[in-house]
Amino acid sequence: MEISGWGNFPKIEAEMVSDAYFSNIQEIVSKSSQIIPNGLLRSYGDSALGKFCFSSAKLNRFLLFDKESGLLTVESGVSLLEINKIFIPQGWFLPVTPGTQFVTIGGAIASDVHGKNHHKVGTFGNFVKSIKLLLPNSQIVDCNTNEDSEIFKATIGGIGLTGIILQAQIMLIPITSPLIEQTTLKSENLDELFENFSKYNNTTYSVAWIDTFSNNSQLGKGLLFLGEHFNAKDKENKSIEIKKTSKITIPFNFPSKTLNPFFLRIFNYLYYSKEFKKEKKSLVYFDKFFYPLDAINHWNRIYGKNGFAQYQFVVPIDNSKKAIVKIYQIMRDFGQGSFLTVLKQFGDENGFYLSFPNNGFTLAMDFAINRKTLEMFDAFDKIILEYGGRLYLTKDSRMSNKFFHKTYEDKIDKFKEIKSKVDSNNKFNSLQSKRLAL
Repeated sequence: MEISGWGNFPKIEAEMVSDAYFSNIQEIVSKSSQIIPNGLLRSYGDSALGKFCFSSAKLNRFLLFDKESGLLTVESGVSLLEINKIFIPQGWFLPVTPGTQFVTIGGAIASDVHGKNHHKVGTFGNFVKSIKLLLPNSQIVDCNTNEDSEIFKATIGGIGLTGIILQAQIMLIPITSPLIEQTTLKSENLDELFENFSKYNNTTYSVAWIDTFSNNSQLGKGLLFLGEHFNAKDKENKSIEIKKTSKITIPFNFPSKTLNPFFLRIFNYLYYSKEFKKEKKSLVYFDKFFYPLDAINHWNRIYGKNGFAQYQFVVPIDNSKKAIVKIYQIMRDFGQGSFLTVLKQFGDENGFYLSFPNNGFTLAMDFAINRKTLEMFDAFDKIILEYGGRLYLTKDSRMSNKFFHKTYEDKIDKFKEIKSKVDSNNKFNSLQSKRLAL
């Protein structure tokens, strides 16, 4: 079958297998010369692509929940959407969530996903208590911070290269309502936006949208969205109802030139202008705050049949603003702009070997794939290297081996050491891991 990541680039022919029984999965792995696990294929590039793939689709069982502590045990193919459907009505929520619910637990661990609260609590991996992992030699181990801790630290953020995650124990957090108290702050430029991030640093959730077509005194103007879980009164003995929200579907790939600079400039202008006040407070439903794009099925099709790539980088906090200004200059030089541009603040990095975030700001931008875009990305790379940043492996589809090793150099050696111990024959590999010599 033909498969791709969410960016629809690259596309490859692959054999996909799935099974629900551990003994059968062990046999699949033992007979495979090369294999890579994947879930819902929501990683944007090629980190979950290979000629032979194991899908976690049939590993979809809920196993155990401790109502006192919030500890949930599930198989790796269970999605965040399924967890939200079951546990929000019971007063529990994910401690960290990315911008979509269509992610499996296995994928969230392998990508060590981050959310709008990284500056407060860190990554998803901080809330993973244990992983049941099928190693390349077909042995099954339970790893955590005390047992097989090195494998544990290599697997969280390890993009599927240490084995197949079968089960995991994760912590949920208590909530009293599916509502979020949202504050929207309108910033006139990048300086004001950074000032607002600093001013509201104690807010639990924060994320900004930026207009990539702004320049001069308005360069980096945007909207900062702050959020707190609404504290419902009289919560005792009451369930929390989840309302159904309407969706639209993109039925086919748009023509490749739909998202041209003229359209993007108009969209950016209208999106920024829709907020009339400098500050607006509102109560919004959790999915509107955390997963706005989930309301559009197959939204990736708007970029056309050639697909798109997301360029997401993090730069240390002292260099963040300077790097973003340089990135803006390059976009203007190439006559490009991003349809969706998201800025978040990260806290300290963790001890997981290939985890992406560190203390700084991360900017994510989406661009339709073409030769001009790829040339622009090469120019971006030089800025990120200059300012001590790095790219998110889960979003990557094209960075070079040389660039990767320079930007992850303090993390790669330890990961490779563990990888060589558990997978000396390099059985678990993807298109990305081959390109990056992992």
